[in-house]
Amino acid sequence: QVQLVESGGGLVQPGGSLRLSCAASGSIGSPNVMGWYRQAPGKERELVAAITSRGGTNYGDSAKGRFTISRDNTRNTVYLQMNSLKPEDTAVYYCNFVKGSMTSRILEVWGQGTLVTVSS
Repeated sequence: QVQLVESGGGLVQPGGSLRLSCAASGSIGSPNVMGWYRQAPGKERELVAAITSRGGTNYGDSAKGRFTISRDNTRNTVYLQMNSLKPEDTAVYYCNFVKGSMTSRILEVWGQGTLVTVSS
């Protein structure tokens, strides 16, 4: 099995920055994909960004140009650097791990979620 531990959420003012981290442990294996999704009240969960174990990235439209995803494979940790935050970025952010690929998922695990609030 795979366990995910998220950290880094909190309250930030508009225009500010936050960095989320998610550490995976257990039977990781490769290839795999780690990423972040978010869900705002009354809205569907949406992709923020994802990164494969080989470094390929995919960003949701809301993240392009403001957020950067990266990973440290030695620590099995994925990071989401969020800059120029807006109130509409307020949501619960969920870490996601997929063993295999997005089109051939052997195993999928979700983190417990971390709340990001952008407000003055």
